[in-house]
Amino acid sequence: MRAAKVEGTRPVKRTGNLGIPILALLLAAFGVLMVYSASYYTAEHQTGDAFFYMKKQLIGLVLGCAAMAAAAIFPYGKLKKLKWPALILSLVLLAAVFVPGLGVENYGATRWIGIGPVTIQPSEIAKYGFVLFAAAYSSEKPERLRTFRGMLPVLGAGGAVCLLIILEPNMSVTMCTGMVMLVMLFLGGVKLRHLTAVLLPVAALVPVLILIEPYRLQRLNAFLDPWSSPQGDGYQLIQSLYALGNGGWLGTGLFRSVQKYRYLPFAESDFILAVIGEELGFVGILLLFCAFVLLIWFGVRTAARSRDRFGFLLAGGITAAIAVQTLVNALVVSGSIPPTGLPLPLISAGNTSLIFTMAAIGVLFNISRGAPRT
Repeated sequence: MRAAKVEGTRPVKRTGNLGIPILALLLAAFGVLMVYSASYYTAEHQTGDAFFYMKKQLIGLVLGCAAMAAAAIFPYGKLKKLKWPALILSLVLLAAVFVPGLGVENYGATRWIGIGPVTIQPSEIAKYGFVLFAAAYSSEKPERLRTFRGMLPVLGAGGAVCLLIILEPNMSVTMCTGMVMLVMLFLGGVKLRHLTAVLLPVAALVPVLILIEPYRLQRLNAFLDPWSSPQGDGYQLIQSLYALGNGGWLGTGLFRSVQKYRYLPFAESDFILAVIGEELGFVGILLLFCAFVLLIWFGVRTAARSRDRFGFLLAGGITAAIAVQTLVNALVVSGSIPPTGLPLPLISAGNTSLIFTMAAIGVLFNISRGAPRT
């Protein structure tokens, strides 16, 4: 009886896993440095200010730190009440990109909302909004996810988010959100046969989505044989491979990339990993991904040690979102999967991604503060 009492009243760790925010800050600060390195030449020619993209990233870092600090002290249990507002806001923002005068089109895709000089990428908000909804819904009555009918709200919410993102079009973020949805269903306790019933149609839909859009088929062909169109669809992948190959083991040195001199498109954003590989080499990329793996491990451990089901699902979903996006970006830049636009979390230029990823990491740290001592 006494042992049970001691176990039931064991102290709770309040400091949390400080490695989570520290790693996030280090990665984000490194991102500012690399955004400057990858963009100063292009920024100078396009805007007359070599620090243009770096300044924007610094603003994102400051706002991200504020968001992370706020999320770290706000009682995460109260977020459960925001599941419907979070989902509805996500869907409204995703739909708003199609409103004339509000949506911003770039390179044939409408993925941003423009409000004066500020642009927002709703898909970077929606993936975390969906995670919050799925975690809250699945934790309220865990047994209902054991039925096919009970899992339909999570499936419907994820499907609606994916549908609006693919219409932008943005297949890469759609795939990432879809994978996060499957992770949330798995963590929520969905039966294997029900999960299989979801996976099979999704797997069958992927080639259809590729075939109905000519540019996706062109990207697939460029992936299979980029040298068949070295000045066309294969150009970006070839330049990325040049950068990685030129970096070798130790790199050419910080600020000494050649490919960023307007050879490699989107060097400061989607393909910033190629510039990192060129300047810091394989060793630099290895160290960077060791930091990401450690952050993801901290997230997995936080989820496993969470004292409540909502915290477990929320930590698991946030960790999955960061892990999936990091992996897909690395595979794209290395030519392991067809090229597609997707930022590297905390590193690539883009304030929406940076701010909301840091806010999500603040929530992750918050959950770790309630983890019991072991």
